[in-house]
Amino acid sequence: MSLAFSGERTGVVGRNGVGKSTLLRLVAGDQTPAEGSIARAGSVGVLAQRVDPGPDETVAETLGVAEATAVISRVLAGEGTVEDLADADWGVDGRIEDALAQVGLAGLDLSRATASLSGGEQTRVRLAGLLIAAPDILLLDEPTNHLDAEGRAIVAEVLGRWTGGTVVVSHDRVLLRRMDRIVELSSLGASIYGGNYDLYLELKAAERAAAERELASAGREVDRVQREGARAVEKKARRDRAGRAFAASGSAPKIVLGMMAERAESSGAREGRLAERRREEAEAALAEAKARVERVRALSIPVPPSGLAAGRTVLRMEGAGWATPQGRRIVGPLDLSITGARRVAITGPNGAGKTTLLRLAVGMLEPTSGRVERPVRAALLDQDVCLLHAGETLVEAFRRLNPEATDHEARAALARFLFRNVAGDKRVEVLSGGERLRAGLACVLGGARPAQLLVLDEPTNHLDLDAIAAVEAALRAYDGALMVVSHDAAFVEALGVDEVVRL
Repeated sequence: MSLAFSGERTGVVGRNGVGKSTLLRLVAGDQTPAEGSIARAGSVGVLAQRVDPGPDETVAETLGVAEATAVISRVLAGEGTVEDLADADWGVDGRIEDALAQVGLAGLDLSRATASLSGGEQTRVRLAGLLIAAPDILLLDEPTNHLDAEGRAIVAEVLGRWTGGTVVVSHDRVLLRRMDRIVELSSLGASIYGGNYDLYLELKAAERAAAERELASAGREVDRVQREGARAVEKKARRDRAGRAFAASGSAPKIVLGMMAERAESSGAREGRLAERRREEAEAALAEAKARVERVRALSIPVPPSGLAAGRTVLRMEGAGWATPQGRRIVGPLDLSITGARRVAITGPNGAGKTTLLRLAVGMLEPTSGRVERPVRAALLDQDVCLLHAGETLVEAFRRLNPEATDHEARAALARFLFRNVAGDKRVEVLSGGERLRAGLACVLGGARPAQLLVLDEPTNHLDLDAIAAVEAALRAYDGALMVVSHDAAFVEALGVDEVVRL
């Protein structure tokens, strides 16, 4: 593929495994292309998806300013060398202060261990380091993946102010709406769409409609060619019968009959070759049209009814809370009641106890104060779908979670969730993020007793945009109750939340 990046903001999207992170490594120079070449002009700054700092790494080192601040400190202490005086960057403190303020970490102690910060704070520190370095182009790999709502907003604001080029791999639709263009990667290469994510969706919808029209037209052409071929075969058969009758009458010399037979054979062979070529061309066009439709067709996840009655209480918490054995309160006391197919979003900053609350809701934890009633079957689907075990097959997982199901019933249920035939024998550990969530939905909704309360903990963190759209559509169709924790504002909005509980 051929791509160029300059001063615009580019969002890179595509299904998991298609090579988005590899593209960033190639642009950064961390990986060599197997073929072709890459030309770079200017400096490049990279924000990787995950970096584990060493135990002794300080904030100053993560920011890339440890040496510069050490030089200033030696000079101010009267211990600087001639080289220190020449190398002193007297503007570095101001740039550090400005960068940390931009990422919401003003006043952060530069000597603090980076590992002592939360994952979201570490991401923001590394982003501040890029602002200080001021490269010509920023490469960001899922920069908001583990950030809370405040952190996501800060990243979006920073990129909104950035005047250099930006290449962002992300499934954060709020962030992608700030892009100047979208590059979609697929197994066929790269497609460029001018405009932000919303315009990209419009163009994709138009492509999908055009592909469906081309498929219908190609199908009609194959039918027409087949009908014409059948008519030609019948016409030739009539001519052959007439020729044989004429020959049998004895009214023509043998030499004339021979010429007529030769002419008929030649004509028949020519017509046959022409018909075969037309058939091959029509079928090739049909195959290409099918491939285009398959490439742009959206994934669809069918969801069976849960059987939840409208007035049924699915969860009741009265003064519920949970504290560590040492007495540190993590969440609560909290009163919460969910009746019928209501949809409740749990919000709050990182560390507020959202995941603990969800575990209380499904019975993975028992409250240390107050009480929790769970009158219906509930299931927790987190970002790693931990209710599935890595070493088991999908059939084994389904039967473990639905003990009454036979092997045949398990395979039939999995097939309804698009795991057909031998796909039921796949091991959980080889599934993509989207496949794992789909398998989790199959196991908790596809049995004889489907979950009537689905509890979701950041389910979209490891999903690509196609998978997120499919899960959103499936959950909109789900007629049970939902309780969700997600920093993805677009995802929460798509679910049609009835109530927001803030911790």
